[in-house]
This record gives sequence, structure tokens and C-alpha cells, in this order.
Amino acid sequence: MDSSQLLGLTTFAYLLSAVAYIGLLVFRSARLGPVATGATVIALFINTAGIGLRWLESHRMGIGYAPLSNMYESLVFFAWSIAVVYLWLEFAYRNRFLGAFAMPFAAIAMALAEMKNPDITPLVPALQSNWLIAHVVTCFIGYAAFAVACGFGVLYLLQHRAKEKRGQGAFLAQFPDMKIVDGIVHKILVFGFLWLTAGIITGAVWANSAWGTYWSWDPKETWSIITWFIYAAALHFRFTRGWGGTRIAWFSIIGFASVMFTYYGVNYLLAGLHSYG
Repeated sequence: MDSSQLLGLTTFAYLLSAVAYIGLLVFRSARLGPVATGATVIALFINTAGIGLRWLESHRMGIGYAPLSNMYESLVFFAWSIAVVYLWLEFAYRNRFLGAFAMPFAAIAMALAEMKNPDITPLVPALQSNWLIAHVVTCFIGYAAFAVACGFGVLYLLQHRAKEKRGQGAFLAQFPDMKIVDGIVHKILVFGFLWLTAGIITGAVWANSAWGTYWSWDPKETWSIITWFIYAAALHFRFTRGWGGTRIAWFSIIGFASVMFTYYGVNYLLAGLHSYG
């Protein structure tokens, strides 16, 4: 079995995880909780093994690079990062119902990866740098955090709407209190913002070594800084004006939309130095 086949199994494992969490939410069956968590842990294990095997395969081919250099590999790592961030939150808050708003992102990431070419190919010159791992890892841990924050932002808005109607019902009563969800969103945004900042800094240093300039206003660079400012504004207003609740929830959703355009949309809609990604 090669890495692409192993990562194909990862797609089904994350899909099973997402379905189990959604089933747990809809049917409120206690038996589905351990199944959902177990599926996520297994999926993460297979995901990790697939990344490691792909790295080994590239060395055997004489290429020898970290599997983070193209859209297929970055989506695989994106799914891995989402699973890690979510499992940390599940164990921290001891609430499996949150998985219905997080793990579908991992399943979607792997499904998108399955649509890409999984072949291992030599790196283009710009990617032949030791900054590759640092830049991609920092960016995608930040992206994963923002994906989870977006899911929880949607959850908060659902809770807020139910509260306005004076009743959550059994569906939303399964989740932590609104203040706790708001706090989770805030903490994840801070966590993601720090990693995104590190990603932009490492990217600038890498750009200088590859192209002789720290910043060239390439479309992906431009959208990266737009995304950074969206999250910076959210955290600024949180700290200076006490913004929270629905405002921060909407920021988490809008910010993630910007993340996805930066990551996915720019590559196909706007030509630039990062088009190979």
C-alpha cells in the first residue's frame, strides 16, 4: 500500500468521523460518542502514517522533501491540523457534540485532496528551501484553528437565535453555555492569529531568499495580509471595546471565508508567484 492509498482511507475515516458526530448531535445517542471520537483518533493516526509514508517515498525516489509542497499535500496536512485542534478541544471541554461543527471541515479537506493529482514530483526551484516546513506548518495550523472557530461561530449564532426565541430546545441544550462557546471562539482565534502571524513572517523570509524581496504584493501575499487584518480587527475590538458574542462569531465566519479564498481561490482565480501551490 502506498501513501496515496493510505490517505484515501483517511478520507473515509474522516467522513465516518463527521457522520458519527452529526449523528450524535441529531439522534443524541450516547453510543455514538465513543464511535465518533474513536473514528477521529483512527483517522488522525492513518493521516499521520500517510504523511510519513509519503515523505519516505519521496526520499526513495531521490526527491526527499517534506510532503507540504502542493495543493494535494497541503489539503492532507490541513485535515490533519483540524483533527489535532479539534481533539484538543474535545478533551479540554469534554463535549463530543462540538465535533459536528468541526470535523466536517477535515472530511471536506480530504475530499478536495482526493480530487488532486497525488503523484510525487520534483520541487520547483522556489520550493527547494528549508523554510518550506516552517512556513506551511505555521500557516496551516492557523488555518485549522480558524476552520474550527468558524464552526463554533456558526454554533454561537444558532444559540443566539434560539435564545431570542426564548428556548434552545433539546438540540442546542447539548452544547456548552453561550458564554463558554464565545470564550472558545475567542481563544481559538488568538491561537490561530499567532500561528498565521508566524506563517506570514516565515513566508516573507522565504520570499526574500527565493525571490530577493520580502514582499512583492503577489495576490496570495495580498490576500494573506487582508486575512491577517480581519482577524487583527476582531481581536482588537475584543480587547479594546469588549466585543464578543455575535460580532466575533461573524468575524470568525468572514475571516474563514477570507482564509479559504487566500488558500484555495487565489490559486485558481488570480495568477501570481504562488500559482504552483
